[in-house]
Amino acid sequence: MDLQIKDKLFIVMGASSGLGKGVAINLLKDGAKVIAVGRDPEKLKTLENEFPGQVEVHAGDAFDPEFIKGIPEALKGRELSGLLVNAGGPPAGSFLETSLENWDTAYQNVLRWKVQLTQLLLPVFRKQKYGRMVYVESMSVKQPVKNLVLSNSVRMAVVGFVKTLSQEVAKEGITLNVLAPGFHDTPAAARLYKNRSEKEGISLETAKHQYENEIAVGRMGDTEEFGMIGAWLLSPRSGYVTGQTISVDGGNILGVMG
Repeated sequence: MDLQIKDKLFIVMGASSGLGKGVAINLLKDGAKVIAVGRDPEKLKTLENEFPGQVEVHAGDAFDPEFIKGIPEALKGRELSGLLVNAGGPPAGSFLETSLENWDTAYQNVLRWKVQLTQLLLPVFRKQKYGRMVYVESMSVKQPVKNLVLSNSVRMAVVGFVKTLSQEVAKEGITLNVLAPGFHDTPAAARLYKNRSEKEGISLETAKHQYENEIAVGRMGDTEEFGMIGAWLLSPRSGYVTGQTISVDGGNILGVMG
């Protein structure tokens, strides 16, 4: 399918690895231009070398409010077709293992910077009368994941503000959607294996197999497979889809609304 994004410009947060990189690669393969944002400049440079002339590297920490303030400057007055809002999640842990400081940090790292970035770039989309915003969260917004109390809780706030804003700007040609990934072969999943391994006294390999056995399709997701859905939601093709939370979980969510 032609996504109609050739030479269109996108900002992809967390593009250096994992799910963000998966979306970036799918956009680039369809001829788009990407401002690749992430903390690892070397990995971003590798992406730039793989797609010469299509990638602009913008390295920094999404959790730093001053860095977020500078992202709109990377546009240099150009039109922006879409934004992928994506970064790592809070650490694993149960409620009994968390402190109030952990909750304050989770607010800063899961919610606040996304609101800030949305506020900064929304005027660009409103001026254009067009825009796509996709937020990568977790299947935990539909079905809580054991030992992820911070993610289970604070990510729901992201869904709440995205749904609300989607209704406010829908008639301006702007759509906002949430992707709710299940377990994918990423560094974030590796942290879960480690947490279960330590809690249950089992090997990392055994912990990984246990997670895979809990997934209906029997395997971890592939990041580029995920990226295909993300790229479509960022394209003009998805214009009649807004305010949705779409699961990409291999059948892991058991509810009928999953």
